[in-house]
Amino acid sequence: MNASQPSVLLVGNFLSALGGRRGVGEELGYRLREKGWPVLSTSSKPGRAARLLDMATTCWCTRDRYDVAHVEVYSGNAFIWAETVCWSLRAAGRPYVLALHGGNLPVFACRWRRRVSRLLRSAVAVVAPSRYLLENMRSYREDIVTIPNALDLSAYPFRPRTNPAPRLVWVRSFDRIYNPQLAIRALERLTLRFPQIHLTMVGPDKGELAATKALAQQLGVSGQVSFPGGVRKSEIPAWLDRADIFLNTTNIDNTPVSVMEAMACGLCVVTTNVGGIPYLLQHERDALIVSPDSAEEMAGNVTRLLEDPVLAASISKNGRSVVEPFDWAAILPKWEALLISTAGAMKHERYAAAAL
Repeated sequence: MNASQPSVLLVGNFLSALGGRRGVGEELGYRLREKGWPVLSTSSKPGRAARLLDMATTCWCTRDRYDVAHVEVYSGNAFIWAETVCWSLRAAGRPYVLALHGGNLPVFACRWRRRVSRLLRSAVAVVAPSRYLLENMRSYREDIVTIPNALDLSAYPFRPRTNPAPRLVWVRSFDRIYNPQLAIRALERLTLRFPQIHLTMVGPDKGELAATKALAQQLGVSGQVSFPGGVRKSEIPAWLDRADIFLNTTNIDNTPVSVMEAMACGLCVVTTNVGGIPYLLQHERDALIVSPDSAEEMAGNVTRLLEDPVLAASISKNGRSVVEPFDWAAILPKWEALLISTAGAMKHERYAAAAL
C-alpha cells in the first residue's frame, strides 16, 4: 500500500453476490483494491431495510478504519438513504464524496430543492458522471466535478457491423422506467419486413417481465424473442457479440453503461432521446436517436441500419470512438486524486461540518 492512499469506505448497493450486476460503485472498489487501496464497503445485505441499517451503522462503527467515504446518491427513497448515511458520517467526523446517479435525479431535485441543496453542500466534493447531471444539478452546488462512468474496454472486443443482420439485443432490468415493452412493439413492426428477425432481452425481472412476455404473445412475436434472464457482468460481452443492433428503450436515463458496453462491442445503437442520451450521443453519427415510446420510429431506424450498410458501419465505428475515453485506465486516476484530496480536507480544515 502506498502511504499516500487513504482508506476508503464505499456506501451503495453492492449486490453482485446476490445475483445482480456489479454497479459503478462496486466496480470502483474492485479497481481501487487492485491498486492496493484499503477499501471497506457497505452494503450487500438482502432487503432494503437491512441494507440501510448496515450502511448507517458501518459508517459509525468503523469510523476509525477509514479516512474518506464515497456515497452514491439516487432519487426517490434512495435519496433518504443518502441523507441518513451522510448524517452518520458527519456524526463520525468523516469527510465524504457524493456520487450522483440516475436520470431522474434532476426531476427529484426540483421537487425537493432545499433537501438536495443541503445534502450536496454538506459534502467535501460532489461528482457527476455526465454533462447531463452536471448541468442539471450545479444550481444546487456550483463546484460539481465530472468523472464519467468507466468501462474495462479490454473486456469488450470490437467487431465492426459493416453489414448488420436482423439480430437485436436489449440489456436492462425489466423495470417500467426502462420501457421493455417498446422493444416488443418495435419487433412486431419489423417482422413484417424481416421475418427472420430475432430479439434477445437480457436482464433481471423488476416487475415488468411477465407483462413483456404477455405482450409478445399477444402480438404474435413470442417465437422471435428470447428472455435469458439476468446474467453476470462478465457474460455481457458474449451476449452483445451475438447481435448487431442494440435497442435502448428507456423513458428515464443518464449515461447508461449498457449503451456504452454495446458501443464498445461495435453494435449499432438505436435509443430513445431521454435524459443524458443527447449529451452522450449524436444522431446519425454514433447512434440513431428516436422519440420516447415510439415503436414506429424505433422500427424505422432499425430498418435504416439493416438496409444501409454504409450508415451502419459508420455508426458502429464512431460508437466505439465515443467510449474509448471512458476506459478505467483513464478514469481511475481521477478518482484516486479526488479521494486523496478529500481525505486531506479534514487535515487542512477544509471539511465543512453539517450544513443543517
